[in-house]
Amino acid sequence: MKLKWSDSREIAIRLSDEHPAVDPLTVRFTDLRAWVLALPEFDDDPGRSGEKILEAIQMAWVDEHQG
Repeated sequence: MKLKWSDSREIAIRLSDEHPAVDPLTVRFTDLRAWVLALPEFDDDPGRSGEKILEAIQMAWVDEHQG
């Protein structure tokens, strides 16, 4: 499955798997963006990311991290 910026929940699951010891609330958006772009399944225009999208991914990751 190819991931797009709009797939915040799936991206969060992948990030949680890739970085299990990381508290998502400590991750800067610049790092978060880089980590998303580095996911093998990610296939979207890097220029389409913005603060709102990154915040949605971060909040979904927080949910994964706490659950």
